[in-house]
Amino acid sequence: MIPITIVDQKEIQKHYQPMVSTTHKGLQGHALLIGGSYGKMGSVSLSAKAALKSGCGLVTAFIPKCGYDIVQIAAPEVMVLTDVQDHCISAIYFDIIPKAIGIGPGLGQDTATQQGLYEFLKTNHFPLVLDADALNILALHPDWLALLPPKTIITPHVKELERLIGKWNSEAELFEKTIIFSKKHQLIVVMKGAPTHCIDGDLVYKNTTGNAALSTAGSGDVLTGMITSLLAQSYEPINAALLGVYLHGLTADIALPETGYQSFIASDIISYLGKAFLTLE
Repeated sequence: MIPITIVDQKEIQKHYQPMVSTTHKGLQGHALLIGGSYGKMGSVSLSAKAALKSGCGLVTAFIPKCGYDIVQIAAPEVMVLTDVQDHCISAIYFDIIPKAIGIGPGLGQDTATQQGLYEFLKTNHFPLVLDADALNILALHPDWLALLPPKTIITPHVKELERLIGKWNSEAELFEKTIIFSKKHQLIVVMKGAPTHCIDGDLVYKNTTGNAALSTAGSGDVLTGMITSLLAQSYEPINAALLGVYLHGLTADIALPETGYQSFIASDIISYLGKAFLTLE
């Protein structure tokens, strides 16, 4: 049997860092969210807004040119940098110094985007969170996994995970293969599901928050922004993953009496983050 740590409120309090009264935006971390493509700018907008609402002092979005007005209007507190391409990410260049980077929401898998991701990974030394099409691209080029910094966080849903580790025939085999994958590549794997598990080598954590209301478009994009934000605030990678997943689920638990299951959407996760954080104070 694999030993599993249950992540409830008592456990998460061990990892939570309250904001100090003397802090300012320069001390609260700078998160960079990279993503978006034509028709999918909402993804990176959600990620960037979630990063801000998770306590990050500064958030920048790196997006294709077509999304400039969209993100500036959707999230006026977010700074925006644009790619040279209009419709997709192709060359990731920036002159800021982020504390953490999240990449993948709405990214697409254009050939130019795949090459741009490869060139970025070759030179990147910032802490990373990878989601969505960033993971699908890595599944197409598994040798690129060697380019990821140790303790990079990946947040696959079940199909994205299958593309990375192959099929499994039982839950026991799923955990066995994911642990082997985590150890081989020194990655923290956030196995999104009901419930979500976080795997850091031989350490397995089972989250206790969340409900079916989270089964909605953009929910994962919000989680990516939250975890990237916590990583930028100097949380250890595993603690950023655990706290992000816990709070993400808690928003749906808090909102349920007001929204029901069907009417809860990804933007509501962001709206209820404040109440979720207050349960930890």
